[in-house]
Amino acid sequence: MNSDFNALKNNAKGSFNEVAIENDFFVLTYQNNNSVVESLERKIDSSFIQFHFCLKGTCKFIFNEGRYALDIEDEKTLLLYNPQRDLPIHLEIDPDSWLVSVLISIKKFHGLFSQEADYITFLSDDNKDKKYYKDGIISPSMAIVLTQLLHYNLNKSIKSLYFKGKAYELLSLYFNRSEDANIEQCPFLIDETNVIKIRKAKDIIISRMTEPPTLQELADEIQLSLKKLKEGFKEIYGDSVFSFLFDYKMEVARKLLESGNNNVNEVGLKVGYSTASHFISAFKKKYGTTPKKYIMSLSS
Repeated sequence: MNSDFNALKNNAKGSFNEVAIENDFFVLTYQNNNSVVESLERKIDSSFIQFHFCLKGTCKFIFNEGRYALDIEDEKTLLLYNPQRDLPIHLEIDPDSWLVSVLISIKKFHGLFSQEADYITFLSDDNKDKKYYKDGIISPSMAIVLTQLLHYNLNKSIKSLYFKGKAYELLSLYFNRSEDANIEQCPFLIDETNVIKIRKAKDIIISRMTEPPTLQELADEIQLSLKKLKEGFKEIYGDSVFSFLFDYKMEVARKLLESGNNNVNEVGLKVGYSTASHFISAFKKKYGTTPKKYIMSLSS
């Protein structure tokens, strides 16, 4: 007990090597090549999902001001996400340990899997409060990328571009569903074969948004049961099929109004409302104002 206390007491303070990939997307690397435990801290809010990769040695995550700790060991991964509270990074890194962390906002993360990231609210009332603590194993292919990130020695001018490519490659490998991969998969994605069908369903309702099929017709067309369509769509897109379509139509309508090329009636028809009154009512439900007032607010 005393030796543990002294080890913590004698911690050296370190700092991550941090590279910004894009807005709300960062890669952090750290190598403790010293003979003492090193302490690292970084503020991070609840909108981020965290991927940590311990390529070598052992790291300890400290939570709640030391009341709870979580180890990540040699060649292991850890996914952390808690929308209910901030999870600032407080790490104790053992001697001769290497760590790579990827921090990405949940919205940008979902954008990697869906082109409609700006149109929808991913975290619905049903799943917005779920938290995830997933551990897994670093595959050989992931280990190569992690080593390349840790031992970057190319021209400084291309570092940002290089790290961006490697960060995407790392996430791709993390979610690759090989038969023998013993890695916990993304908590937001379901069976891969069904994902393709669900995305097809999304494409269908968008392409026919003025006259969308019924749920049963949509399920039949993508050859999936109605139950799996409903559950899968909500798991991937965070909303029911028609709530998603409503949000999508309203966002398209808003952008059409902003362009100034169509009047209110024309915009309503383009997104599937046969009467202006129905469109105005829907727009007000979504944005709290009428289309006409919204246009006026743009020029004020």
